[in-house]
Amino acid sequence: MKDRMRELVDILNRWAYEYYVLDDPSVEDREYDRLYDQLRELERERGVVFSDSPTRRVGGEPVKAFEKHAHIARLYSLDKAVSDDELAAFFTRVQKAGDTDFTVEFKYDGLTVCLTYEEGEFVRATTRGNGVEGEDVTEQALTIRSFPLKISYRGTLEVRGEAVMRLSRLKEYNELHPDEPLKNARNAAAGAVRNLDPKMTASRRIEILFYDINYMSENPLKSQAEEVEFLRREGFATFPYFKVCRDYDEVKSAIDEIEIERKTLDYLTDGAVVKVNREAVREAMGYTDKFPRWAIAFKFEAEEAESEVKRVFWQVGRTGKLTPLAEIEPVELAGATVRRATLNNYGDLMKKDVKVHSRVLVRRSNEVIPEILGAVSHTEGSVPVEKPSRCPYCGSEIKEVGANLFCSNEDCPPRVVQKLTHYCSKNAMDVEGMSEATLTVLNEKKGVRNFSDLYELREEDFAGLDGFAKKKTDNLLNSIQKSKNIPLDRFIYALGINGIGRVASRDLARFGTVENIAALTEEELLAIENIGEITARAVADYFRDEENRKEIGRLSLLGVKPFVKESASGALSGQIVVLTGSLSAMSRTEAQKKIEEAGGTAASSVTGKTTLVVAGESAGSKLEKAKKAGIPVVGEEEFLKLLQG
Repeated sequence: MKDRMRELVDILNRWAYEYYVLDDPSVEDREYDRLYDQLRELERERGVVFSDSPTRRVGGEPVKAFEKHAHIARLYSLDKAVSDDELAAFFTRVQKAGDTDFTVEFKYDGLTVCLTYEEGEFVRATTRGNGVEGEDVTEQALTIRSFPLKISYRGTLEVRGEAVMRLSRLKEYNELHPDEPLKNARNAAAGAVRNLDPKMTASRRIEILFYDINYMSENPLKSQAEEVEFLRREGFATFPYFKVCRDYDEVKSAIDEIEIERKTLDYLTDGAVVKVNREAVREAMGYTDKFPRWAIAFKFEAEEAESEVKRVFWQVGRTGKLTPLAEIEPVELAGATVRRATLNNYGDLMKKDVKVHSRVLVRRSNEVIPEILGAVSHTEGSVPVEKPSRCPYCGSEIKEVGANLFCSNEDCPPRVVQKLTHYCSKNAMDVEGMSEATLTVLNEKKGVRNFSDLYELREEDFAGLDGFAKKKTDNLLNSIQKSKNIPLDRFIYALGINGIGRVASRDLARFGTVENIAALTEEELLAIENIGEITARAVADYFRDEENRKEIGRLSLLGVKPFVKESASGALSGQIVVLTGSLSAMSRTEAQKKIEEAGGTAASSVTGKTTLVVAGESAGSKLEKAKKAGIPVVGEEEFLKLLQG
């Protein structure tokens, strides 16, 4: 019986390899299913499951949370080139390091995952995370069939790949789930891998395309070409296109091939990856804090397409600014269907000569809002976009400031809703569940227009409103009450004062109370390092306004009591730290939070009060200023050690 089980596992794995990796099945599905059922029955009878059995891939029970796991070797990201000049500069750097050839591959648009093998057995899958540690997604990865559970290599191994969803499968999935369609293939793949329920991962039928060996404990390979050959030999799915090139001209030719071919692929791709082939030259070139110096991603230009403008309408933001948005004939761009595109402001609209019923060029890059680049052609039916003299929402007079138009009415409904949305946002008062749509309903049906109105809402105010069941209402009211106890810096940010972002709000919070901040003169505000002349005037004007002062008083009477966070004690206690350049281990926001948790103050500019500068990749003028002033400077590695004490 055991011999038969081993035979069935080997047969089924071979057939799965032919189907999922080679895309060349040798048997029909029903024959696979027949032997699969036979294997499952034998496993049930004996109570034994081989480590590489295909029955392990069905998807287990949901996990409660993702655990963190450190990679054996750091997973670096790639530096980018967007022009031939930048690509040529990369070649110049390589030539100084030694003689080598290059490899060119597709750059896939999905989620990076790292698989670990020990003694020939698959043991773990993790996301890239911050490069040092990622999330353990082993249960989710087991449902993906484009990699082997057993390999011939017996050392410890980490291989890297990109989890992707075929565009054809995305279409099939959305046809089967019309009520909850997936936005694009990239998000679909990332969401599948990072879903706590492995069965959901399995339902999306994603795959992993492998391209790199991240760590090899024994007999490390000496070139990228050898790595790809190893991956293919061991049964990992790789993309067929892989070229070894001798020089710049051959690399550029390969990139041009990829740019043409990618438009016909069943995968999302956004560029080509160029690597030094030989390991010896890679070692000579080394790494920056963030990137390997021996590789670069050549990013293709943002996708563009022509479309026709059906109409132009105006959106009003919380400052009253009117932004023209064009409704266009739907076009497919960067894996998404685009139906609207921005024109930034009235001056931009005029400069680009955009008219209704004209053909325009639309660009979409990654997650950036689609933008109209300009008119391509006009027709006899083209109609100029009228410049509004009155607000399209409330009918109030329009003010023109430079290239921008503003509604003069502070009570304009969309303007009020945007103010309330900002107030309730995560980085401000963090009123969970209070979305823009909910606030629109409360504004229209219940007259909610001030921040203080939120704290006077009662359960009966939601009665009769569509979509507000008791549980949702209770959650909203609890979240509103919870927001009363909030740090002062977040309260100041929530007020939406022009020019006051999260950094400046932290600077203002050091004055202890709202009353102290309101009493500051423009001169005193200007002395704060992150506040300039225009922002100083905006802050002073805000607190001089009688209605604003009354609103802050109402909030206080309703129990909103901002507090000043106690200074943490830690490795950076008392330090004023400035970040410059980019960090590979964390985002700037995360780094600022770490500084504060360690007792320091995160500042945005170098001044006489600065005590430490952290210089990441591509550090700019702040680094030079710190050096001239004799201020201590540390790199990312030393910064991380400081945070750890």
